[in-house]
Order: sequence, then structure tokens, then C-alpha cells
Amino acid sequence: MTMRYFERKCLTSVGDITTTQKKTLLNFSYFSVFTNPSLSPVSILQVLHLLMALSATFMLPSSPSSNLCTKIRRPFLSHSVNLITPLKIRASTTLDYSNVSVNDKPSPLKTGNWQRKFKDNSVNIYYEEHVKESTEPYQNILMMPTISDVSTVEEWRSVAGDIAQRNGSRNWRATIVDWPGLGYSDRPKIDYNADVLEKFLVDFINSPNGPIKQSESDLVIFGGGHAASIVLHAAKKGLVKPKAIAAVAPTWAGLLPIVFGRDSSMETRYGLLRGTLKAPAVGWMMYNMLVSNENAIQSQYKSHVYANPDNVSPEFVESRYALTKRKGARYLPAAFLTGLLDPVKSREEFLELFVDFEGKIPVLVVSTKGSPKRSKAEMEALKGAKGVSKFVEVPGALLPQEEYPSVVAEELYQFLQEYFGSAA
Repeated sequence: MTMRYFERKCLTSVGDITTTQKKTLLNFSYFSVFTNPSLSPVSILQVLHLLMALSATFMLPSSPSSNLCTKIRRPFLSHSVNLITPLKIRASTTLDYSNVSVNDKPSPLKTGNWQRKFKDNSVNIYYEEHVKESTEPYQNILMMPTISDVSTVEEWRSVAGDIAQRNGSRNWRATIVDWPGLGYSDRPKIDYNADVLEKFLVDFINSPNGPIKQSESDLVIFGGGHAASIVLHAAKKGLVKPKAIAAVAPTWAGLLPIVFGRDSSMETRYGLLRGTLKAPAVGWMMYNMLVSNENAIQSQYKSHVYANPDNVSPEFVESRYALTKRKGARYLPAAFLTGLLDPVKSREEFLELFVDFEGKIPVLVVSTKGSPKRSKAEMEALKGAKGVSKFVEVPGALLPQEEYPSVVAEELYQFLQEYFGSAA
């Protein structure tokens, strides 16, 4: 592979990043030198610096931070809910977004840790529950954070609090959970891939001692980014049986595969990159120097994760930076960057995730006005697609549920009302 080949790939096929970022991406072409046995150790180190700078520039983030305490959780209330048969709706309701933006995060009613086994490791999985105090039964909503190097439950906290506190004849209990390897969950050194995350999702929902305790017609799932695609993939296979799904700014492809492809030669290079990031010494050095720093986090949020750079405060960046300092922080992002967490391999497969839900369960797609060009194209492909019951567009980019939580909460609540009746 020649430098000209990579230059053409980067400068013509990556439409959702700046010219400077495209030039930075060209540095990945030097990764081909790993196949050159005469390369000096110094040159290898320089290549690693460039690759890690690349990952710092393009990793997708998630949410704000506050001091969280773990409490002993109370048992869930047992209940049954009779749902109204969903009607097919393709039109979007126009909402007034003029006075809606980032707001303070409400405190969760409960927090906890769920123990899960990963091979021989016992892993603590962090979750939060948002629910209004009431003697009436609840229906469950599970909110899955967008997968990124700084993913956390905090991206959904305002939306969860908003929906849970609304008054209506039906009450909603929103549970948000951090993926293993991200947020406030433990981050074991395992071989992360899409199957590992899907298996976790299935176990979390179906475990008899898990926080959800799903009943036959109980659970609604909201997912952001890659999380939405993993939820759809599991539901398509019948591993989970939600009553409805909302995909918020859904994505399906890691950066490097979408630019450089997935042939055997590139997959070998991706493997070398992952191995370097997981190495005991050089991996931490590269991660700390080029990913785990405030400037990289601020840059990615202002350039493509948030639509309005003014919403990215120093305090917010500092909270995200703290997540990158947690033990094991580099392992899952290495898999995400190189495509191991992609549940599908093409737009055709992405669209196919939705097809089987046609006429069976309602599926909402929440697209965003300010998404990067490539991500926007994938979301737009879902407008009118088979299996998509409703398609709406809101302000924001890749994390609208965090940047504009009131807007997203209103769209999600309307979705619940339309399909489950005025009791929502």
C-alpha cells in the first residue's frame, strides 16, 4: 500500500472531519511499516505516537461527571403492565427547541453494582435507577450509553430523571448501566468485541438476580451510538425481547475500518495497534500521553461530538479526563477504534437490523442536525427504512441526549405516549 493510496482514501472518503484532522489521519499510513523488518525502534515509537494521536482525535465520548455513591438497593416492585397494540407512525411531531440546551444532572434515586463473571474475573457493573416515589407499579426503561473512550451513565442522567419524574397514570423506572470496560464499571483486561458486549447486555437484562428482572411485556430500551446497534442486533436474534427500542444518533462502524477497509492486511495492522495499546508499559505511555489529556478530549467534543462548542466547559472536560485515568481505561477503546465493537460490517447490514421489527415492535430513530457528515449519512439512510416506525431529528451531533437532554427526553416521551397510550 502506497502513501498515495492512503492519502486518496483519507482526503476523499472522510467527509465528517476537518482538513487538519484528515492530514492527521494520513499518519496511519505509516502503520504499514510494521511489516518492514528493518524499521528502527525509534521509528516504531514515532509511528505509535502518531497512531495514538489519531485515536485521541477521533474517539467518541459521552457524558458529565459528579461524585457518585453506591447504596444498598431495594427490591424492585413486582407488577404487570398491559400495553396497547402499537400503531405505525412515520411522521415526526415538530417540537419547540428554542429554549432547550444542556442542563444540570438530577441525582439518581439509587445506585448500585451488579456482579458479573468474565471468565475467571468477578466484575462490578455500575448502574443507576431513576424512579419517582410512588405506590403504583412501574414499567422499565433501560438506557445504554454510547460506546466511546469516555462513555458513562452520565450522558443519560438528565433524560432518565426527566422521564421518570413525569406525571401520568403510568410510571417509568429508568435504569442506566455502564458497559464493562467503560464508565464506573470495572475494566478488566479481556478481548473486547461486539459479541462480548452483546452477551453482557443479554445477561444484564435476563439475569434472574439482575437489576432489570424483565417481565413478558415490560422492557423498553434506549441506546445511543454503537449501543443502539448492539441492542438491535441482540433483539433481532431474539436474545432480548424489548417492547420498544429507541436508537439515538445510531452508529455502527469504528473509525479505522470505515476509512481503510477490512481486508486481511489491514486487519493485521489493526491487531498490531490493539496489541500495542494493551502492552504493560508502552501501552500506558501512549495512552496517557496522547489520549488521556484534556486537550484531546476538548478537541473531540468541540469538533464533532457536541454541536455547540460553547457547551464544552473546562469542568466537563476535567470530568471526562478523570474517566481516562481509571484502571484498565485503554483496553476497550483500542477495540472500538479498530472496529472490533462493530456489530455489522456495512450499511446494508445496518439497515437489515431494523427489518425484522416491521409490524412487531415500535422502533424510533433519533437523528441529529449537526452530526458529522459520514455519521449523518448512516442516520439519514434510516428515514423511511423498513422496520423504522418513527424518525425524528433533533439538535446536537453524536451525543444529543447529553447536550440537549430536554429535547431528547420530550421526543422519547412522545414516542412512549404514541405507542403505549396516554397513560405514558
